[in-house]
Amino acid sequence: MVKIRLKRMGQKKSPFYRVVVADERAPRDGKFIAEIGIYDPNQDPSLIKIDAEAAKKWLGTGAQPTDTVAKLLKIAGIEK
Repeated sequence: MVKIRLKRMGQKKSPFYRVVVADERAPRDGKFIAEIGIYDPNQDPSLIKIDAEAAKKWLGTGAQPTDTVAKLLKIAGIEK
C-alpha cells in the first residue's frame, strides 16, 4: 500500500519535513516514490507548500495520507 507521509529533515531540535509518497514498508526517512511538498513548523506561521495537482493525483490512485498529512492537506485546501 502507498502512503502520503512526512520525511524528517533538518538539524537536531529544528526539524522540517518533506511530504512524500512512499511504500508503507519503507523506513520513515528512507526510499520514497515522489516528493509533493514541504512543511516547516519552525517558521511563524508554519510554512505549508503542497503541489495540489500531484496530491490529488496520488489520492485518486489510492494513496492513503497519514493523520498528520491529512490535517496538512485540509489546511492547504486539498480534499479527496
